[in-house]
Amino acid sequence: MYLVAIAWLYVTLMMAVAEATAPTGSVLGALITFALYGLLPLSIVLYILGTPGRKRALRERRERELQAASGGQPDAGGHAAAAPQDGAVAPVREEP
Repeated sequence: MYLVAIAWLYVTLMMAVAEATAPTGSVLGALITFALYGLLPLSIVLYILGTPGRKRALRERRERELQAASGGQPDAGGHAAAAPQDGAVAPVREEP
């Protein structure tokens, strides 16, 4: 993904250089070309493509916080173990 982004910035940079060095071009036109054809669209595309990664990182952070708050390791089912309330001992379950 980043290779395409770098290539697109290179293309827009070359467009801006061509605009600046053209007989009727200007440096202001080159800056506007680079910003509007390169930086702005690329930042929008990278933000949209990065959304799943940000959601995944947020989900993982929340899971770590819940595990830390419950005070323990996850049980065999992958869920955090419940913290004992006020030193109470869980009842023993008898088999019938």
